[in-house]
Amino acid sequence: MSFSVAVIGAGTIGRSFAWLFARSGYSVRVHDPRDDLAEVVAALQADVSADAATQDLPADRIGAVELAETVEAAVAGVSFVQESGPEDLQAKPMLFARIADSAPADAILATSSSTIPASTIAADLSPEAARRVLVGHPFNPPHLMPLVEVVPSPRTGPEVVEAAVAFYRSCGRKPVVLGREVRGFVGNRLQNALLKEALSLVRNGVISAGELDAVMKNSLGLRWSAVGLFEGMHLGGGEAGIRGFMDHIGSAFAAIEPLPDDTGQIEEVFAQVEEAYGQRPSPGAAEARDRIQRAVLQARSQVD
Repeated sequence: MSFSVAVIGAGTIGRSFAWLFARSGYSVRVHDPRDDLAEVVAALQADVSADAATQDLPADRIGAVELAETVEAAVAGVSFVQESGPEDLQAKPMLFARIADSAPADAILATSSSTIPASTIAADLSPEAARRVLVGHPFNPPHLMPLVEVVPSPRTGPEVVEAAVAFYRSCGRKPVVLGREVRGFVGNRLQNALLKEALSLVRNGVISAGELDAVMKNSLGLRWSAVGLFEGMHLGGGEAGIRGFMDHIGSAFAAIEPLPDDTGQIEEVFAQVEEAYGQRPSPGAAEARDRIQRAVLQARSQVD
């Protein structure tokens, strides 16, 4: 394909996005100030080629991954930019000013930011440049997790949103467009709410960190891999659907009182997690996670 993409930032998210874009047939330029960028890019190209070979795909069905020495060289002539640099409120606007100055006038400028809205990143850009800036927030790793939260600012052009959605879909992703900007977007706000309750349960001695994960994996996580929160409640309400569910259990849910918030016990939570899973996350655990997630995605593809 002639459509080319720039990936700015070769950390965990940037490398995963670069792999996804190349594996989807797009040529990709990668820039990062890291000293080992050449090795990173070579490894990405080798991994993309090896994966394509296992699927018996011809060489013209995968894109090349190339190194760019500068931001300006990376974005020159591309149609889509995916910025995945540090979550730095001061650095991102300055980086996007450089990107906007050097990218083509019709290039889509997306950021992987988890919390910083596009309106902040594009605040000092010209109207023409700000019109092309939006958030394309993935869940890690984006080459595996289908969701991309597409979050336009009030200045983002509707045609830019449509084009970004079409691009992510062409890479096999499941983009969801948010109706307005909100810090943390949707996925992280939900995760944050659950994390607060999980920390409270462990701090108050209700359950250990490892056992809480067992609860998640063997109940809610399993259910939510098949249906969402609202659909699950709708199915659980019988013929009356979600109305029946809330009539039956809504008042009982509302009566669940918050536990005491003892933030001083966070070190105990850390210790329990490290006892359950090791002092450092293991590559084997990440590989097992990815195998399970692939299996779930494969099972879902048979019914979607």
